[in-house]
Amino acid sequence: MADQLFQEFESVSSKQWKQQIQYELKGLDYNETLIWESPEGIKVKPFYHADETQVKFQVDSAQKKFTIVQNIFVHDVKKSNLRAKETLSRGAESIRFTIENETVSIEELMQNLPLEKTTYFFYLPFLSIDFVTKLSEFTTKNNADFIIQLDPIGQFCKDGNWFENIKNDFEKLNTISKLTFSTINIKAGIYQNAGANMVQQLAYTLAHINEYFNRIQSINQPITIEVSVGTNYFFEIAKLRALRLLFKTLAAEYNHNFDCHIIVTPTKRNKTIYDYNVNMLRTTTECMSAILGGANSISNLPYDSLYHKDNEFGDRIARNQLLILKNESYFDKVNNPADGSYYIENLTEQLAEKALLLFKEIEDKDGLITQLIEGIIQRKISESAQKEQDLFDSGKEILLGTNKYPNKNDRMKDDLELYPFVKQNPRKTQITPIIEKRLAEKLEQARLNEEK
Repeated sequence: MADQLFQEFESVSSKQWKQQIQYELKGLDYNETLIWESPEGIKVKPFYHADETQVKFQVDSAQKKFTIVQNIFVHDVKKSNLRAKETLSRGAESIRFTIENETVSIEELMQNLPLEKTTYFFYLPFLSIDFVTKLSEFTTKNNADFIIQLDPIGQFCKDGNWFENIKNDFEKLNTISKLTFSTINIKAGIYQNAGANMVQQLAYTLAHINEYFNRIQSINQPITIEVSVGTNYFFEIAKLRALRLLFKTLAAEYNHNFDCHIIVTPTKRNKTIYDYNVNMLRTTTECMSAILGGANSISNLPYDSLYHKDNEFGDRIARNQLLILKNESYFDKVNNPADGSYYIENLTEQLAEKALLLFKEIEDKDGLITQLIEGIIQRKISESAQKEQDLFDSGKEILLGTNKYPNKNDRMKDDLELYPFVKQNPRKTQITPIIEKRLAEKLEQARLNEEK
């Protein structure tokens, strides 16, 4: 830390602390008893000390008034417009529209919405030069702040196929990227939701970004990175800090002078349909990690999103969680809140270094797309996911209300408006898609079958 506090007290060295701890252990081995290893191979010590910490980097995770994002799926344009107005009046600070139909009227969708001081995200699961041009023309005419989320590689990962094919997709994206607003998006949340460990998440995200740097002629705009976070609180803070550090390192190699825009959503992987109110506790700590890790925008996950269609109550609770953290807990008031935490800085450094090594391995073997085609990325994620699944199945990884202290009287069969499990869709694909799957799915299916 820059300012040394409590200088009137005599300092205690790390060696003295270890001696005292060893005495308290009464003969037990210090390393075996108190040091544990994470799935990423990071050995976590019981304490961290200034005389053992040398910060080799500076992460700018300054609080920039993170924005609260409301997701709106555009089915009926008029209803979506009214819902956007309502949610902005009730605490949302930014809107993310998902538009699946390129015939949508932008003028009608944006009618009477505040434009100059509100950022609007547009997630487009299709590639259309004409539609993005319409969005660009609207921003120029109305001085609007739009971020377009286009990710052909993310489509390839999730669907197993390109929008059209690799050649056409990148030709279109090269044309689109010449427009004045942000259009390059990295849907990195799929890696976390499919079960990749944190080093893999960071390395695959970095390789994902690098594919665009290599294939897009000129990226003169900020890149948006979508990230999912879980409940490993301090690790998730460190993960976001490491991501920003790694992005800046990579971007500098391409003379890309824009910072990334990180938008965070809580993971679905640890969410449950039984004892669903616990999901609110999970998303609260996950949003806390996102804020302290330096997220620019946060889109909270409603507690009932697995099994209910979009509804006002679930959305309101999700927004209110962030409003409380922002306006009552003042989480956005401290600059670089993780600075000076030797534990978080140590985790950040180790995650960044391990991810950089894995990234270099991927690039030595011709990059992310080649490894996806060869099935290497899918296999590595599957292996990591299975290790976590084994821990859950054995009770070593706990989800309260599901594999620990379950309420046997819970009944969910009649409450399912959505199918909450992996959907089977046999079809021809170029690669095996990366499948997002929750830890509790097998257990929940068994419980549903037992319900009378």
